[in-house]
This record gives sequence, structure tokens and C-alpha cells, in this order.
Amino acid sequence: MAHTRNIYDNDGSEDTVYRYLCPARKAGSIIGKGGEIAKQIRSETKANMRINEVLPGCEERVVIIYSTSDETNVVGDDDEEFVCPAFDALLKVHDMVVVGEEVDSDGYGDEKKHTVAARLLVPSDQIGCLIGKGGQVIQKLREETNAQIRVINDNLPVCALALSNDELLQIIGEPLAVREALYQVASLLYDNPSRFQYYFLSSSSGLQQSGGMLMSPPLTNSHKNYSAPSRDVADAREFSICFICPAENVGGVIGKGGSFINQIRQESGAVVKVNTSETDGDDECIIFISSKEFFEDQSPTVNAALRLQTRCSEKVGKDSTDSAISTRVLVPSSRVGCLIGKGGAIISEMRSVTKANIRIVQGEDVPQIAREDEEMVQITGSLDAAIKALTQVMLRLRANVFDMDRGLVLLPTFFPYISQASETSSKPKQRKRENNSHGSVEIGRNEDYGNQMNSNSHRRNHVY
Repeated sequence: MAHTRNIYDNDGSEDTVYRYLCPARKAGSIIGKGGEIAKQIRSETKANMRINEVLPGCEERVVIIYSTSDETNVVGDDDEEFVCPAFDALLKVHDMVVVGEEVDSDGYGDEKKHTVAARLLVPSDQIGCLIGKGGQVIQKLREETNAQIRVINDNLPVCALALSNDELLQIIGEPLAVREALYQVASLLYDNPSRFQYYFLSSSSGLQQSGGMLMSPPLTNSHKNYSAPSRDVADAREFSICFICPAENVGGVIGKGGSFINQIRQESGAVVKVNTSETDGDDECIIFISSKEFFEDQSPTVNAALRLQTRCSEKVGKDSTDSAISTRVLVPSSRVGCLIGKGGAIISEMRSVTKANIRIVQGEDVPQIAREDEEMVQITGSLDAAIKALTQVMLRLRANVFDMDRGLVLLPTFFPYISQASETSSKPKQRKRENNSHGSVEIGRNEDYGNQMNSNSHRRNHVY
């Protein structure tokens, strides 16, 4: 190492979290047969490690490495450098990933010309410590390590949707230069933890099923500070989503003898109800999904909605085999502003990021099944684009419920299993509403499920 230091002077009460991007083809080098290598890293460092599944269209897997901030591990050859377990594990993971990854950037035979890369996802509230005023910090890092260090905030990989305000830190150079730069970057991130780190921790501890591989050592005295802070039940809030579902799709939503809807309820923990009481003879119904949840936890409502999306959607296109779908969601009028943004900035961003067509239909063009205080969000696109767009929409609505609009809008680090064999109709059908208040609907829709929202101006007769 070019420098030896004991840089940490905090009290160890903060948790440390790193998110390292591992090329999907190299994931085996840190997992091993039966998870043996991951277990070895865990055992040697006492850090926790979660390796997310590959998202569609992404060639990297997110490796979440976390631990207490206690400096218990020795690194370096002089046994004088103490770091936290996550720091130690990050370096070990990187070393294993880049083995055999050297790419000759200028001919062959000159080892010094070989280059490797390290890529990390960094929350926007943490990236400033790596850049510094006027770029002074990042420039100093470049000069000291001779590595190419960039902060990328556009054209991010799909997995960066784990956090809409994520930025990508990329380090490229000779192996020793990259490792030195990674060491210094990890030091700065350690000293400047993100205020949202408990979100990553609660996500990791609660997702031991589909979507991620969780590696956690047994809880020991050294991890006594690792538990999440106690929470006030008053901080929990109800979050709801209402799909407009073609009536012909209801059988697929419910399943034989209620098997599918009961499975969704059990696995997600959300309340899922089907309203057909007032639409007898009609061509659409409401699928209502809700749960009481804490902001920093994974959302049962989002989980259930993503798993039900294809079954509640309609196929679009002349050919019924086309993969494009149309998903319709009812949203309280008071929430619409958080999806549109000033001058349409937010909805434009969501369209750009997801590649889906996202429309907000208001006023008389809203289907009759909607209440008077509801508007409709219509998402159209390929299956992958529609899933991403619905996720963006739901999490922005959820952030609004928790009065977190101005903060980070958190998206899950994985998508739960979604059946490709969706049972959908080929032609969207809807009638415009005619002063329908739906006062008699008994499906568990919270009569005041928009009451947590800040009042936004109520736009009418507009399509965004």
C-alpha cells in the first residue's frame, strides 16, 4: 500500500455498507460451488454479504457488503492498519473478481499496460465526499493513484435502479492503481456514511428468498451494534395500489380455488382484494393491494403489485403474441403532482429511464370505474419496460406517502418472480367515468388512502 493509516475515529455505532458491481460472468469467483467462497469471505472477514440476482438487461450483479463500523480487521503487511469487516471484505471481493480480468490496453507482453476496473454504486448524498469542492478530492485521488476515476450519473446500469439517486463510481487502471484507488474511496465512504444505509441493511436482512443470495454470519458480541434502531409504530403508514384489470383476466389473478391470490398474499404480506361487486356485466374491475409499512423496509404492496402486474394488464398491438402490455393504475388526485413534477420533469425522467410510454389521464377521460378523486396512470411498453415503469411510479407514490418526495426514492434491488405467461386481453377497453363515487364499494379500499399526502393542485382534463 502506498499509505498506512488509522483513519477512523468514530464510535463504531454506524454501519458500513458498500455496493460493488460484479460482472455476471465472474459471480462464480466470489460464490464458489455451493457458496463455499462466499462463506470463506464471510468467515475470514466477519462481514455480511449479499449477492443479488442478475436483472434483465444488466451484465452486472450487485454485491452488498456490510458490517458494523468497529475496526476489528487487520489489512496490509505491517499489521498496523485496522479496518471494519466490510472494508476488508470489499477488498477481498475485488481481488477475486479481477483475477484473470486484466485486459491489455496497448499490445501484449507488457504487464504494466494491463488494466482492470472497479465499479461501485454510491447514493447521491454520499458522492460529494468523493468529488470535493470544485472536484478537488477526486482530482487528488487520480493524481495519487494514477487511476482513471469517474463519477457517472447518466446511462446507469439497470441495477442502479435500486436507488433512483444512485451514481456510479468507476475506477480503471493497472491492477495496483485500481486497488489503491478503491482503498482510498472505501476510506472516504466509511468516513461519510449515507443517511439511507439502514435501508440497504433492512433490505438485505428481509430478502432471503427469490432475488438475492444472502450470506450472514451468526450474530456475535462484535455485532451488538448492528441491529436496526427501534421504531415507533406511529411511523408506519398505509400504502395502496389499485389496478384496473380486464374482467376476463380476473380468473388468472385469483387462480383455481383462489390459489394464486392466496399465494401472493402469503408470500408478500400484502392485502390483495378483487372488486367485482359493482362491475357485474362490465369489462373491468379493481384489484386493490395495500399494506401498513415502514419506509425503510421492503414494501409488501410493491412486491405484490409487481407479481400481479402482467395478470392485471392488457396486451397491445395487432398481433396477440406481441410482448407489449398496457398497465393501468388509479391514483388519488392529490398524489398526481409527485408523478408529473414541475413542468413535467419527473414524468419525462421516468419515461427516459424506463423506455416505457407513461401517461397520466385526468378528468373526463378517466375510466368510469374510478372514483371522483382518482386519476389514471397508463403504462405501455415491453414487459421489461412496463415493469420498470410501474416500479418507478409506485416508489415515487410511496415516497410521497411518507413525505419523502424531496429525498431519495428507493427502488428494490431485485424484482420478484414475475410469470411471463400473463393472461391478458388483446384490446384495451374502458368507459369514461360519469360522476361515479363508488361509495358502496366494499373491497377494503381505504376511504382516506390519500389523506397522508400533501395537497397538490388538482389538474383536470389533461393528459401528460
